[in-house]
Amino acid sequence: MAGSPAHGSFENMAAIDSPDTPIAASEASPAERSALMANAIRALSMDAVQQANSGHPGAPMGMAEIAVALWGRHLRHNPADPRWPGRDRFVLSNGHGSMLQYALLHLTGYDLAIGELKNFRQLHSKTPGHPEVDVTPGVETTTGPLGQGLGNAVGMALAERMLAAEFGKDLVDHHTYVIAGDGCLMEGISHEAISLAGHLRLGRLIVLFDDNRISIDGPTSLSVSDDQLARFAACGWNVGSVDGHDPEAIAAAIEDARASDRPSLLACRTVIGYGAPTKAGTAATHGSPLGADEIKGAREQLGWTSLPFEIPAPIRNAWREAGARNRAQRDSWQARHAAHQSRGEFDRRIAGTVPGALAKAIVEAKRKASAEAPKIATRQSSQNVLEAIVPVMPELVGGSADLTGSNNTKTKSMKPVTADDFAGRYIYYGVREHGMAAAMNGIALHRGFAPYGGTFLVFTDYCRPSLRLSALMGLRVVYVMTHDSIGLGEDGPTHQPVEHLAALRAIPNLHVFRPADTIETAECWQLALESSGTPSIIALSRQAVPTLRTTHSDENLSARGGYVLLDASTARRATIIATGTEVEIAVAARAKLEADGIGTAVVSMPCWSLFDAQPDSYRDSVLAGPVRISIEAAGTFGWERYVGPKGGSVGMTGFGASAPAPDLYRHFGITADAVVDNIRKRL
Repeated sequence: MAGSPAHGSFENMAAIDSPDTPIAASEASPAERSALMANAIRALSMDAVQQANSGHPGAPMGMAEIAVALWGRHLRHNPADPRWPGRDRFVLSNGHGSMLQYALLHLTGYDLAIGELKNFRQLHSKTPGHPEVDVTPGVETTTGPLGQGLGNAVGMALAERMLAAEFGKDLVDHHTYVIAGDGCLMEGISHEAISLAGHLRLGRLIVLFDDNRISIDGPTSLSVSDDQLARFAACGWNVGSVDGHDPEAIAAAIEDARASDRPSLLACRTVIGYGAPTKAGTAATHGSPLGADEIKGAREQLGWTSLPFEIPAPIRNAWREAGARNRAQRDSWQARHAAHQSRGEFDRRIAGTVPGALAKAIVEAKRKASAEAPKIATRQSSQNVLEAIVPVMPELVGGSADLTGSNNTKTKSMKPVTADDFAGRYIYYGVREHGMAAAMNGIALHRGFAPYGGTFLVFTDYCRPSLRLSALMGLRVVYVMTHDSIGLGEDGPTHQPVEHLAALRAIPNLHVFRPADTIETAECWQLALESSGTPSIIALSRQAVPTLRTTHSDENLSARGGYVLLDASTARRATIIATGTEVEIAVAARAKLEADGIGTAVVSMPCWSLFDAQPDSYRDSVLAGPVRISIEAAGTFGWERYVGPKGGSVGMTGFGASAPAPDLYRHFGITADAVVDNIRKRL
């Protein structure tokens, strides 16, 4: 194959014959050593994908020299302490090339034994098909859906700057590196991410573009002709190009990028499947094993004589030295940390521990609301709650996708984050819902902050892939989604989220909160911030609702997901279950039924997932009664699980319309009278 990498010589490195022998004992030239280190990545990648009979060998084989330059020269990390807060962050955005990362983690000394590479893509291994955070030591984020890692990295780089502004460079002074492929840059999220990063001048973000010009369908020329360097430059990035198979040139380009005050893109021209004799440079290496004959030819082409999964001691030792080169930096950081006057608060923030003052602030906010009984939209209730909790929870970082005044996400004390001042706590994300959600994931993954961001509930469709990954990764990210039903009114069906609550409730490990009033809004905020391993949606109304709980209780009743707001005054014959703004309608319907001697209870159910987690005995007691009716100004899909075969649902069966909210509720039959009629028919 034209352009094969230098083979290097095992004999020249033979002086290194044990893990404790320093690389300095080798007589190999730097170029030979780099070539051998790169070929170790190629060999492990070929072997693991072949053994699994599944995977993507081409990307790791093509990116091997990029990895040698970054992980061998620049990346600050410590395999013995993968969560060291002072480490650089590394994101493999094109996560299908996961064997590149697994090979690097194994070779540099992380707790990833060769047996895990042999079990690539197998059940319960630490080497899943795409990298997953908290599964594999050293993996910073779950990647695979292309472009997501790039969006996460923007959040990580932003979190680094914000945390440094607060705690100083003695504790926070690191870079975020990304390897991204053609597919990552084709996905629409990439534009949102790079535009935001350029606007904020995130100079410690460096993206290494695996410019191999191959996608699954074939050459990228089939579908795209973008000038990526010009695109990134137009977004305010520092850009450059380099031979992706020249480690020295790549390392020098990274050094230059580190000196820039803007985020950097380095387009590394590579050959996918580098070293494969007949498939290199083609889509045939992208998503399938190479096959025994092609692997044999690649070994010959690369001068690799070792058996599958075997790495010669000299090469392994070279990689282990690369992994150990930051021990002194880590020790120095530890010393600075021990002497830092704010280390206790820093550690609390990194651990994600909620301050004790949060619960007290929530109780006081509830007490005030119970006494004053305001009739306001729950989006306004949310802002009132934020005014109470932002001062006691300094890690709260808010934002909105250009809907700050509508989402009510900014408090009076919050200063904006800007390229010139990262000490603020409010991020103007612009009309970038998807990029906002991915960046919030990155902020949460970095540690030190609890991010929340707002848009309209209907636009969860625009950020759902990132939102899903919040749930998959178990991140404490809070999505403040306002204008939560047909009640938003005149903006019409394009903005009325009739199916979105059901779609969001279908996502595992996601709390979907829809509070009924100011009291429940406060409780839902507390639950969202205390849910360390679960993201949350807080769906909030545009229209005003009364305070329904006017007797104060310190207890967080919403914590059980659903509870009896008003019980029947006589034997219970009917139960009305509602969420959000429709709880008020349920209360009105109950009054009509009770006046006619029909014992009726109202159940407020702000969170299905929390209610489903309760014991059967509790759920049965809450939902007791022969007839159960749900009411929600959205699609009725899913409510059958609570109303049962004899029950029914009052809600939407199609899209909404453009009109004032009261007219819409009457037009679509979401009224107290409709609930009463529905119950009478079933009694």
